[in-house]
Amino acid sequence: MLFLQYPPCSTCQKAQKWLDEYGVAYTARHIKEENPTYDELKAWYEASGLPLKRFFNTSGLAYKALQLKDKLPAMSDEEQLRLLATDGMLVKRPILVAGGKILVGFRPAEWEQALL
Repeated sequence: MLFLQYPPCSTCQKAQKWLDEYGVAYTARHIKEENPTYDELKAWYEASGLPLKRFFNTSGLAYKALQLKDKLPAMSDEEQLRLLATDGMLVKRPILVAGGKILVGFRPAEWEQALL
């Protein structure tokens, strides 16, 4: 299981604590130091069944600085995935990649249903 996180993020900290409490084995990856690649993001997006916008950290400074709220609707999926691959701070976190399951953001009930 791959756990993509930004250690200072309080939501990521809660998610990591949850994983530890339930004894879920994972490999942690710092999303800013080792940004997800285009190929990873594309595979996760396709496997998740989620709208691509869910992969964007819409409350982040980078998202706001680039004015992506206004720009994303006009961009293709390809352009959005390439943009996400340029900066880990644009990517919603945490992301948990567990086999064929892709969990974006931390919702304890959703994680419990998917993992326990």
